[in-house]
Amino acid sequence: MKKTGRIQILKHMRNLFLFILLSASSVWAKGSYSQETQLKLNVKNGTLESIFNQITRQSQLEFFYNTNALDVKQKVDLSKKTGTLDEILKEILGDKYRYRIKDQYILISEVEPEMQAEKKSVTINGQVRDRKGAVIPGVTVLLKGTTLGTATDMNGEFSLEVPANSKLRVTYIGYVTQEVTVKNKTLFNIQLQEDTQTMDEVVVIGFGTQKKVNMTGAVASVNIKESLGDRPITNVSAALQGVVPGLKIESTTGTPGDDMTYNIRGTTSINGGEPLVLVNNVPMDINMIDPQDIESVSILKDAASAAIYGARAAFGVILITTKQGKKDMAPRFNYNNNFSFSKASELPQKASPLESVLAYKEMGWANDTYVDGKNITQWEGYIRDYQANPSNYPNGYIFDDQGNLFLMRENDMFADMMDNFGFMQNHSFSVSGGSQRTSYRLSLGYTGEDGILVTDKDKFNRINMSSFLSVDVNKWLTTQLDIRYANSTQNKVEQGGRNGVWGSAMHLPSYHNILPYEQDGIEYPAETSATFVRYGEPRVIKKTNLRTLGRVIISPLKGLKITGEYTYNRITEYNRMYVNKYKYIGFNFTGLLNNVENSRYALTQGFTNYNAINAFANYDFSIGKHDISIMGGYNQEESHKESQWSQRTDVLLENLPSLSGSTGTASVTDSFDEYAIRGLFYRVNYTYDGKYMFEANGRYDGTSRFPKDSRFGFFPSFSAGWRISEEAFMKNTKSFLSNLKLRASWGSIGNQIILKPDNTPENYPYIPSMSPYLTEWLVDGQKTTTLNAPAMVSSSFSWEKVYTLDFGVDFGFFDNRFNGTFDWYRRDTKGMLAPGMDLPWVVGATAAKQNAADLKTYGWELELNWRDRINKDWSYRIGFNLYDSQSEITKYNNETNLLGDKIYRKGMKMGEIWGYVTDRFYTEDDFNADGTLKPGIPIPKGAGKVFPGDVLYKNFDDDTETIWSGEGTADNPGDQRIIGNSTPRFHYGITAGISWKGLDLSIFLRGVGKRDYWRTDQIAWPTGGWGSLFKETLNFWTPTNTNAYYPRVYSNDGVNTSYNHWKQSKYLANASYLKLQNITLSYTLPKVWSQRLYFDDVKVFFSGENLYTWDHLPEGLETDMLSKGAWEYPFMRKFSFGINVTF
Repeated sequence: MKKTGRIQILKHMRNLFLFILLSASSVWAKGSYSQETQLKLNVKNGTLESIFNQITRQSQLEFFYNTNALDVKQKVDLSKKTGTLDEILKEILGDKYRYRIKDQYILISEVEPEMQAEKKSVTINGQVRDRKGAVIPGVTVLLKGTTLGTATDMNGEFSLEVPANSKLRVTYIGYVTQEVTVKNKTLFNIQLQEDTQTMDEVVVIGFGTQKKVNMTGAVASVNIKESLGDRPITNVSAALQGVVPGLKIESTTGTPGDDMTYNIRGTTSINGGEPLVLVNNVPMDINMIDPQDIESVSILKDAASAAIYGARAAFGVILITTKQGKKDMAPRFNYNNNFSFSKASELPQKASPLESVLAYKEMGWANDTYVDGKNITQWEGYIRDYQANPSNYPNGYIFDDQGNLFLMRENDMFADMMDNFGFMQNHSFSVSGGSQRTSYRLSLGYTGEDGILVTDKDKFNRINMSSFLSVDVNKWLTTQLDIRYANSTQNKVEQGGRNGVWGSAMHLPSYHNILPYEQDGIEYPAETSATFVRYGEPRVIKKTNLRTLGRVIISPLKGLKITGEYTYNRITEYNRMYVNKYKYIGFNFTGLLNNVENSRYALTQGFTNYNAINAFANYDFSIGKHDISIMGGYNQEESHKESQWSQRTDVLLENLPSLSGSTGTASVTDSFDEYAIRGLFYRVNYTYDGKYMFEANGRYDGTSRFPKDSRFGFFPSFSAGWRISEEAFMKNTKSFLSNLKLRASWGSIGNQIILKPDNTPENYPYIPSMSPYLTEWLVDGQKTTTLNAPAMVSSSFSWEKVYTLDFGVDFGFFDNRFNGTFDWYRRDTKGMLAPGMDLPWVVGATAAKQNAADLKTYGWELELNWRDRINKDWSYRIGFNLYDSQSEITKYNNETNLLGDKIYRKGMKMGEIWGYVTDRFYTEDDFNADGTLKPGIPIPKGAGKVFPGDVLYKNFDDDTETIWSGEGTADNPGDQRIIGNSTPRFHYGITAGISWKGLDLSIFLRGVGKRDYWRTDQIAWPTGGWGSLFKETLNFWTPTNTNAYYPRVYSNDGVNTSYNHWKQSKYLANASYLKLQNITLSYTLPKVWSQRLYFDDVKVFFSGENLYTWDHLPEGLETDMLSKGAWEYPFMRKFSFGINVTF
């Protein structure tokens, strides 16, 4: 299998390389051979004609020239009688004529006067000013296509010697780059315009680009230079988080190398799914890209902009374009590094030993005896004595006369398992450039991160390599080759003891011993998370991604461009888990424990071969005031995936674990998956007089994921725009209103993604499947094998169809220094796959999924930006985005309106939380003398008896004596009510920056304005059993603390603990937050300084990431963690520094 895979890769790479080289050879092959041919001429005072004849006889090349332009009868002197064809022709033709070889002909033509002038040099002088007339020092003035140049002085003046007919490239931070043609002029007054990045910004869209001012769909363009900046991040996802309205990106842990989740504009389907991520038109794992390789990012949010991608675009599209070389540019080298140090941003705060013991005294432990038999009052005395005289207890614990162990020293479980700091380094090196007909870029990147845990078992490494080559074969044919390779290795700490690494860190109380303990003369480590990290083996996840893209661009006519692309992508995955055996001392020194009873070694290996073909044509033309652009094309994708999982127990060699080196039970499974998509697509753009715009998109798509008769669908979209600011009646507003455009769009997209329980797409949802498994009963001493019953499937379901309506306005004021957008949208998902009918329970299976459910999502988005320059040295920028969305089920087969997790019903808002409304705690006044409740005071159903300090819920139904859930339906919920909603609302992001000369300071904040969440983590409630208490949970009800936050706590979590913990309003978490995500300070050295160091540009920077969070959660928890339901690897606060040099 491996050998076959390598052969396929080599074949694909060979074919693509040959394709490029053969195309390029048509430019150079013949010329190269003929020009290097050695000629021997016998000419003295001969004519041009006689020399031409001799060359023809020796080279077999015929001359072709205009006799009116070239006098071949003129006599010439040839100093060199022997030489190459190129040497001889250059001498006899001089500067007035040039030649080129085409097939079997030498073509001679006159050199235009402009080209002759180019060879002459002139000294030019100039001055650069801004729009207000102020001079700008430090402006870079370069001869285009070279590194030859200078910088303006303090008076904004420059002087430079350049060819007489060359072009200058004038650049300065915060201003639009200008190109100035010399044309024999010697004096220049150049005015730079501030870069507002709106009117002339070109945005990448599906299979093309478009000026932002002419766009009619909902497309957001990311300023990747500002959002990525110099931040200490390892993937693009973190750079996009919070910068685009409507794009939500989340991570549930801080584990190095973990992927993040994406969502565009809220819920699209109850069947899940994520946006389509395309890198140069082809799907690719966004986390395998070096952020430094990215040129631009566009987010397609509505159907009008995303419909061109059809079946794959129901959840929106993220378009990533990578950097390429530029023509007519000398080689340009860039090196960027970033070194960062990290610590946990915040950690849970456990109760101290004394706080824990005092809490135990309030829990009602029988006979004042804790769960392990020690007397609580005696324990308190030891702890107080230890605090006063710690030297009396050097080990931090003592055994009393009865052999009871009393632990007294406070130990930090988190500090024990974590290093002083984690370390990360990023390095990126690239070289780019080009000639008149070629451009290229090569890059190499490395990311290495060692997390905050002791040892390096939580490290992550990634290597990126990329190469791009573009060759203009002739005026109408261009060939391109883009090769990308990425290799990553992630170590994840997962296993450990009775509660796992993370569970143990939370579960073990602060007084638990963390020091080694000797038994039978051998020292063993304690039962701690640090032990599990040090002695356990991490899960090792390796991924490789090799992608080769070949592109041919044909431009046979003006305005017509035909593009053909072929992509081959091979992904390999390796996942190894070795659960090794080791011994440690159990809690309270209760003896030796094994980490596991049997060691085991598990290995998953797989590969995916992906092939894609894109063929499309763009034709742009204008007729008077009518601008028309037409695009049409074909797309085909095929994916083939295979994987194998193997496991075997009882590993013999701990230092060299393997399947063959194990002797226990072996288990093997494998899988095979493939799918294909094919589609035809089109787009038509029409603009009249730069004011009225119309666009139509469509795609006819087919997918193998549906039954044969339901595979194809047509998905059209339409959009229109009106630039009111360009109307004659608005001319009086030009002084302050730069741009005002109204937009509207409607479109449909198909969704073909159905997720399996492991969150991967189901490729055969219409085929019933059965899998073998071992039963628990024995036949002849062996477990028998049987088959799982197949699920019920439908043979007639098809696309989920997503319809989007969007209204938007784009505006700009004061030369677009202040600009923004606002969008309102509604999205209807029709025919979501859901059980088509209710089946009797005796059937024993869930009904087959059919297109039986509908969903609507509505929301709005706002983005505002202000950029201005105070003077030539000072500039500033402020950005703000805010968005909101809600989703509601409009159709679902749930006639009884049953309530429950992942149970839907018509009228249900996604994320709604049903629970009880907390009234107060029961008090002594609620009870009769015999302990029974007074009339009218309800009790939770099944509680039996309640006590003062228990939770009293509000009663809403007719049964005044009981708190219950009724029939568990929305029509009869008993005393339950909708108490909140877990959907994040009012996402916002704030960016600000100020620049002075080469110094720049930027700040980025993001947050969520409203969110409810029912927490299930370890800090949600004070525990009444063995385990950790947290400072956050110490304020619980006691007879002397009746105004406490938490209810009464029962020893061993007994009596009414579960009823007090019913889902209820009082303990519903407020999960809104504001996070100071990043502050970066950078300094770009003046040109004079950097050139003294032999560099073109030098920038140094310092950055802080994830600096502080303002929220309403306990210390150690962050909102993004809540969906995990338990505390795990914490998010990290990072401080970094680095340098970026160009030469």
